[in-house]
Amino acid sequence: MEKLCVIFGAGETFAPRKSFAANSLVIAADGGYVSACRAGLVPDIIIGDFDSSPVPDGVAAHVVKLKREKDDTDMLAAVKLGLRRGFRTFVIYGGVGGRLDHTLANIAVLRYLNNFDASGYLVDSNSVSTVVTDGKFVIPESARGIVSVFAYGGVATGVTLSALSYKLENATLTPDFPLGVSNETAQSAAKASVSVKDGSLLIFFPR
Repeated sequence: MEKLCVIFGAGETFAPRKSFAANSLVIAADGGYVSACRAGLVPDIIIGDFDSSPVPDGVAAHVVKLKREKDDTDMLAAVKLGLRRGFRTFVIYGGVGGRLDHTLANIAVLRYLNNFDASGYLVDSNSVSTVVTDGKFVIPESARGIVSVFAYGGVATGVTLSALSYKLENATLTPDFPLGVSNETAQSAAKASVSVKDGSLLIFFPR
């Protein structure tokens, strides 16, 4: 199994549909400790400023207490910790729902990971979102259904959508026109993929 850094936030949490490798790292970001426990996972590390939940008492996990006056969100602090531990693939549960600004902040974290040749996946009830920068993303074969693609953080050029119902080749997407919304995986056996030559794309695909 792939080595993953699995992070739980305090938003809407949906139980993982698979087990993780023994060498994966499970981090709870602040109130995400409760979410992780509900999903049947015991975090290795709990990190946060604990402004919305008390510091867990009597737990086996290592607890990292952050200052409340800080620039990083608890989720970003958890991601940075995972990067320092050498992880390059991050799966985030409990990072959507509740406050919209928190969800947008967690999408920004997906883009942040690209700066370190790393990938993040934000899981909600029906879909998974990720950001790809100057590269290619292959949709998992098991993910059949709606795929949406948006320019993220600016104009994205050289955008190619393959093996989707509505194809694009070397196109330009802009943040102010949602051309890539509500596409769909094709019926063919070919692997669907999304690529961009210059810029970043926010991609939603079926969970």
